[in-house]
Amino acid sequence: MKISLNWLKDYVDLEGIASSEIIDKLTISGLEVEDVEEKGAEFDNIVVGFVKEKKKHPNADKLSVCAVSTGAEEFNVVCGAPNVQAGQKVAFAKIGAVIPEGGFKITKAKLRGEVSMGMICSEKELGLSDDHSGIMVLDNGFEPGTPLKEALGLDDTVIEVAITPNRPDALSHIGVARDLAAIFNRKVKLPEVNVAEAGERIEKLASVEIQDNAGCPRYTARVIRNVNVKESPNWLKKKLTSVGLRPINNIVDVTNFILHELGQPLHAFDLDRLEGQKIVVRRASDGETFTTLDSKERKLTSNDLMICDAEKPVAIAGVMGGENSEVTNATKNILLESAYFNPSSIRKTSKSLILSTDASYRYERGTDPNITPYAANRAMQLMAELAGGEVQTGTIDVYPEKIEPMHVTLRFNQIERILGFGVEKGEVKDILLNLGLKSVMEGESELTFEVPTFRPDIEREIDLIEEIARIYGYDRIPTVEKISITLSGKTDQSAFKDTLRDAANGLGFYEIISNSLQSKEVASLTGSPVEMLNPLSVDMAALRTSLLPGALYAVAKNLNVGEKNLKLFEIGHVFNKLSEGEIKSFKDFSETPDMMFTVTGKADTVSWYSKERAYDIYDLKGIVNSFLEKICLDNVLVDSYNLVENKNFEYIFEKKYKDQVVGRGGLVRKDVLKKFDISQEVYCFEFNLSALAEIPVPQKRFKGLLKFPKVLRDCAFILDKNVTSQDVVGLIYKSSSNLLKKAELFDIFESRNLGPGKRSMAFSLEYYDENRTLKDEEVDKDFNRAVEAVIKQLNAEFRGTS
Repeated sequence: MKISLNWLKDYVDLEGIASSEIIDKLTISGLEVEDVEEKGAEFDNIVVGFVKEKKKHPNADKLSVCAVSTGAEEFNVVCGAPNVQAGQKVAFAKIGAVIPEGGFKITKAKLRGEVSMGMICSEKELGLSDDHSGIMVLDNGFEPGTPLKEALGLDDTVIEVAITPNRPDALSHIGVARDLAAIFNRKVKLPEVNVAEAGERIEKLASVEIQDNAGCPRYTARVIRNVNVKESPNWLKKKLTSVGLRPINNIVDVTNFILHELGQPLHAFDLDRLEGQKIVVRRASDGETFTTLDSKERKLTSNDLMICDAEKPVAIAGVMGGENSEVTNATKNILLESAYFNPSSIRKTSKSLILSTDASYRYERGTDPNITPYAANRAMQLMAELAGGEVQTGTIDVYPEKIEPMHVTLRFNQIERILGFGVEKGEVKDILLNLGLKSVMEGESELTFEVPTFRPDIEREIDLIEEIARIYGYDRIPTVEKISITLSGKTDQSAFKDTLRDAANGLGFYEIISNSLQSKEVASLTGSPVEMLNPLSVDMAALRTSLLPGALYAVAKNLNVGEKNLKLFEIGHVFNKLSEGEIKSFKDFSETPDMMFTVTGKADTVSWYSKERAYDIYDLKGIVNSFLEKICLDNVLVDSYNLVENKNFEYIFEKKYKDQVVGRGGLVRKDVLKKFDISQEVYCFEFNLSALAEIPVPQKRFKGLLKFPKVLRDCAFILDKNVTSQDVVGLIYKSSSNLLKKAELFDIFESRNLGPGKRSMAFSLEYYDENRTLKDEEVDKDFNRAVEAVIKQLNAEFRGTS
């Protein structure tokens, strides 16, 4: 976006500040200056001339011979313009000057026998407008010999500023002026608006109906009658040309001027060409067509917001007007639109039509919904002044649901905590007030500000601290020669994740990082997805509900390049909706950190000492147990097995702490693998790290070697399928004495011979005492008591011992 420093000075006092310093400070504060153009250099050797005398050329009917004075000198000049007259002040190009339009150099010449020592220029030749009907006649108040750039105020510095999407407020001269006011501790001077109203009430002349409040939350309209559409005065044309705009007429030029002054797009309609003198804001119909001001027919969809009269569309809302209601030289009565449109709606329309304008550029980033009346009144004031019209009484302002400013509290101690250095309270307050915020509550330790709606990027305390840092100046951050840090400064969660990574790396796993955005279809495989409001694509429409899809994508990519034997892990956050319906707060969805282990391919490859062997469920279980052993949770968690088919796994096993599942996984189903174009078996196990982190880790103590022998017993039972191995192990421990040190499942067997709904589970039991050798009689007694308890309480059939 182009910004004129001369224009900026209308709103903030920059006296005594060099343009180079302004440019440097703006860039440091975040408004990066990409290009600088020094205006006026093209007018070297072009001065104000006074035509003392005009005579007819003796050898040409259409040429004149003029005596042009620059005060100290007088020149003989041959001129062909029909409007040149004695007594005029003109733009005179001396010998050596280069004419901006065409770039040719002025030299001494002889035209039809008469010597010409310079050139009297038109506006077109000077590049100031398209007018080449005659020479440019200047105000009589200019002194002859004054450099033209000085006389017309053309000695300007124009900067090209790169505006980030989060700063729509900076897309105007006043927006940039606010930043400069904060940087140099000056005050912003907003234009005073005084509208002299006359004539009828506006409600008798026009009406506005909004059929889509979401697309158009606010529509403000004013009417001015009996205007004289004509060329704009020089001061207005100069403002527009300084930022690269072409002046059109006084009405259109005013709307463009305010766009670059305030950042609020306006649109002027010929009121007499609006059927029913009515504005209707509605959605287009699919396939509807409309001819825009550039004479192109546009095909619309139901996503496009339209401005219509009582019968037909007259503009594409926020993008471009139409030929059927544009202001022409014959226009007498004008309805002015000053509206706030939904940024998302305008962005979609602009992209679908491949049509970007100065208006759409601002609307799609977010304009100020509460500036529309001020911008309309500012335009009315200028139109009445420049076009001689009568501003009709009243304003139409349709604003169903007011958008209120936010209140944000800033704690002074947080500034130093976040930035690492302190800023004086008085300077903090001055910075934020100069940026346009209002102080609503002041305490010893904090300030509360009302954030104006032209700053939608400021929502939280951290945003205020960022504003302080960028305006205070990153170049003023004090240099610290020595910084003391502590390794224990990491958050518990961060340190815990580092421990897990080390454990996984020690087991030979490689870390992967997958995209947390997935298609809704993929995210729905593993949970209830949280959908994005404005997704970049269909493949990134929802947040992941599990790390499983990301792991399978990684496996598929590796298989495609010939890597078939993989050991991968990932740590990342997953998200799930907690209830049906629209998400209205953070309570409507969960966010948890998870960790996924993935193995596929060959566990052992062919060598002289081993045969080739593929990964199986026991490898996955061994990996999980080894991982838990590394983080000292192997004796805390217990296994739970479920052979019933799962949505994503052929069979699964779980790790539980008490009754809480902290992880589960198994063999991924073939139909799921097929969705990812994977043809070999994949085993995955996913931990919930929030649950895992809350488990108390047993304190490590040295324990001497056992001096007395262990006694081992095995037993097998036929049980109902709904009985888990954890049920059996828990009952065995409960019915045994403290001589039983370990009980675990080592085999599961299913067969029709066992009976419907039945399966066999075998367990190994380990007995010992650290202080003596056990007797067979006491072990048998303890063992038999445990077996009896399982038979009676779980309705089991005892299959025997070994």
